[in-house]
Amino acid sequence: MGERVERVDEQDRVLGVVDRDEAIRNGWLHRVATTVCRDPRGRVLVYRRPEHVSRFPGHHDWLIGGAVEVGESYEGAAARELTEELGVRARVRFVFTFLCRGAISPYWLGVHEAVVPERLAPDPSEIAWHGWFSEAEFREVVRERLFVPDGLAALRRHPGLGPRTAVTP
Repeated sequence: MGERVERVDEQDRVLGVVDRDEAIRNGWLHRVATTVCRDPRGRVLVYRRPEHVSRFPGHHDWLIGGAVEVGESYEGAAARELTEELGVRARVRFVFTFLCRGAISPYWLGVHEAVVPERLAPDPSEIAWHGWFSEAEFREVVRERLFVPDGLAALRRHPGLGPRTAVTP
């Protein structure tokens, strides 16, 4: 049995519990929580996914996150994922949710923000490289590098970073 998630409807109401791989295979909505990480100077974290992962190998992203577990809140999942992927504990602040049509399958995406230390302990199975960028540098990186499509979809909706950033689908 794989990772268990809550299957939800178009209004983000729980319908039941399913296997995440089954939800993805069948296009069933479930929940994913992510965090935009900033350092104490306000720079945005960008990372590259390892080449060996099954989803978006070698792509860059600016969102740290993963599936919301059964009975878990978006905020709880976002905080847990920071610890699992970056080795840090931080208070996450909710920003927005939206129904992400997803490059692989649709899901509800909760976007949060957190201030984290500059020195991280990234999980090498999740993060091959990472760097910190000012907002201007971040906009440039997004235009120049290959990013996870769902991260770009969230960026277009982000109230602080998205509207000024020219992103393609």
